[in-house]
Amino acid sequence: MKELIPKDQYGIFADTKDTARVDSLYVAKSFEKEHFHVLRDIAKIIEPSSGLSEEFRLSNYGLSHYLNAQGKKQPCYNMTRDGFTMLVMGYTGQKAMRFKELYIKRFNEMEQFIKTLVSARKEFPLLTENIKLIHENPKPYHFINECDMLNRIVVGMSAKQFRLANNIEKGKSIRPHLSDEQINMLEILQKVDIGLLVAVPDYEQRKHHLEWYVTKMKDKSI
Repeated sequence: MKELIPKDQYGIFADTKDTARVDSLYVAKSFEKEHFHVLRDIAKIIEPSSGLSEEFRLSNYGLSHYLNAQGKKQPCYNMTRDGFTMLVMGYTGQKAMRFKELYIKRFNEMEQFIKTLVSARKEFPLLTENIKLIHENPKPYHFINECDMLNRIVVGMSAKQFRLANNIEKGKSIRPHLSDEQINMLEILQKVDIGLLVAVPDYEQRKHHLEWYVTKMKDKSI
């Protein structure tokens, strides 16, 4: 399964449909179980006679694969929050309870991060439209320059430089690899820039306004 946001240390990630999921391999490790035992438990849950609807089974358990130490392809599952909850419901003991709590917390954090990403994506078309307003014949670099200006202010480098520094495939969005604070600041600056594009068409002046805004935001948070 392709990942929009890479797996964290607990195997929680976001798929390309903006859904938080967890890898069964990591669940086995965290709950100190053999992976084949976790696969057995999942098999019981998703079998037609389990009582769960087909819709639930298909929506919450995605069959995937990984390569073991011998390089052989082995099955694993990528589960949603609901799929994970159904699986670990029967896991008992103090350590199991602690990890249930930890995973719920991490799912909450990942889902909030996904919401921020989705919100930022929705804002981007407005930024694009305003760039078109101030350039009679907008070129690709007009759009790249505007986005990279925001990236440099928040991240300290352009998207291309960030991809090279973090070994990210060309053309992939850098946002899934940013911190919550960086994502939130980019989202805020993007909204501010949408208004500035028409009011302050000069690039350098607009950049100065945005840098001033970030400084004021940081001063306020101190």
